[in-house]
Amino acid sequence: MPNFFNENKDLVHQFNQLELEEVVEILEAEYSLADEFETAPRSYSEAKENYRNALEILGELTANFIAPRAQQVDHEGTHLSNGSVDYAKGTQEALEQLSQAGFMGAILPHEYGGLNFPATIYFMMIELVSRADASLMTLFGYQDVGEAISKFAPKDVSDKFLPKYVQGEYTGSMVMTEPGAGSDLQAIKLKAYQDEEGQWKLNGEKQFISNGCGQVLLVLARSEPNTKNLFGLSLFACLGNETVKVNRIEKKMGLNGSPTCALYFEDSPCFLVGKRRHGLIHVLYILNHARFSVAAQALGIAEAAYQEALKYAKIREQFGKLIYSIPTVSNLLIEMRVTIECNRSLLYASGHWLDLRNKLEEKVDHLKAKGEDYKSEKIRFDKAAKIVDMLSPMVKYIVTEDSNKICYQSQQVHGGMGYMKEMEIERLVRDVRITTIYEGTSQIQILAAVKGVLADVLAGVIDDLQGASYKDELKPAWDSIVELRNIFNQCRTLVIEKNDSTFQELAAPDLVDMYGAIYTGFLVLKEANKVPRKRKIVER
Repeated sequence: MPNFFNENKDLVHQFNQLELEEVVEILEAEYSLADEFETAPRSYSEAKENYRNALEILGELTANFIAPRAQQVDHEGTHLSNGSVDYAKGTQEALEQLSQAGFMGAILPHEYGGLNFPATIYFMMIELVSRADASLMTLFGYQDVGEAISKFAPKDVSDKFLPKYVQGEYTGSMVMTEPGAGSDLQAIKLKAYQDEEGQWKLNGEKQFISNGCGQVLLVLARSEPNTKNLFGLSLFACLGNETVKVNRIEKKMGLNGSPTCALYFEDSPCFLVGKRRHGLIHVLYILNHARFSVAAQALGIAEAAYQEALKYAKIREQFGKLIYSIPTVSNLLIEMRVTIECNRSLLYASGHWLDLRNKLEEKVDHLKAKGEDYKSEKIRFDKAAKIVDMLSPMVKYIVTEDSNKICYQSQQVHGGMGYMKEMEIERLVRDVRITTIYEGTSQIQILAAVKGVLADVLAGVIDDLQGASYKDELKPAWDSIVELRNIFNQCRTLVIEKNDSTFQELAAPDLVDMYGAIYTGFLVLKEANKVPRKRKIVER
């Protein structure tokens, strides 16, 4: 029986090399939560075994239940009837299976029935789901909404929303985009106001909202009258009820199993999440998670595309032989495999920094509350936060752009058949396209990353990787990466000394590409030092 986790040697390798001991210890309150919750582990080894078991179960579910239904889901799509959105039959069945397995609350706290998994494990789960059906990820992958409510909202608000979220009765949606306000958040006009009894309510329009029919809507709205800047925005949790109208479902190129909705709020009751006027700050926290989630989605699609190309190349004959044996085709397959493995190394190493940043923040807050010295942990948190602020957009940009290229290459391997609706790759090419667009286009990601790149925020991390001891056969690869780092430093100095913002923006794509290649190169080099199979990846 196929299993999308166990059969993926590289994903298993990434899981095996995870170093989340400190993260999990903080996450599980030094394992004291095991005294209160049955699902909580008593040690790191038990926690990691729980994560592996979950990934194996999800690997089997995605391979044998979700993936076989994906083509029909794409064909059936979603439907709007009397203001109500109906999912495709396969989508509804998949949600029921994920709920029964407990996976709809993977990153939510034990107290609400969640699994309390680290973000890095959650991203692996997103990769598996997206390989099976990328449109399902936008329902499964909005657990960030529940996590944000858990982190920022008062307990009574969390109690109202999260139990049914974990059980799969509620799905979520991040509601930001408006007509005329895409990545430019300061242009948001949706109004939030308090009635005479102090109840917050929403009025206005939103559009291009993935799973906008969800029951838990996390809405960025203008809470301060007569403001036009980012400081007039607050974040609200709203139950999707009769006051929230789904005006239409957008007709899209891909992700047809996921409804993208235009919404109208008409005095819709809602609850303040976090501090008033701090909406942007809270959204940036969520976006860091969301960007990694989209990268994981793109990586899952790329893995599916590669597997389809490999399978087709081994059965398709041309000129009296399998196209798998034609050098230009086999070379293309190798390039796809190498790119996927490099991006997987980048994604999960970066996910570790996100987990560390989040848990160090909790640790600092805990030490402050106890009146204990927190300065050293605050220094570590500040460093991790700067790294995540750079890695989040950089990883999203690199992985999604590469995944689009991989799907294109897979379609080339299929030839004319790849253009036919009956082939899986035709759907994958359509589905992957949005990943470079939503949660911020690639151009926005580059501009978000370049400040950290110019500050060389990974300098210490890369110094440690560069200074490590490597086997002799890896020396040529080490030399190449160091040479690229020297070139990057020359370019970085040039851009800084020129002190021209327009020139910096023009140079940004090259700078981000180089920085990503250096970091990824050293990550894969480190893996190759221990795992012989990775040496071929390094050589390539």
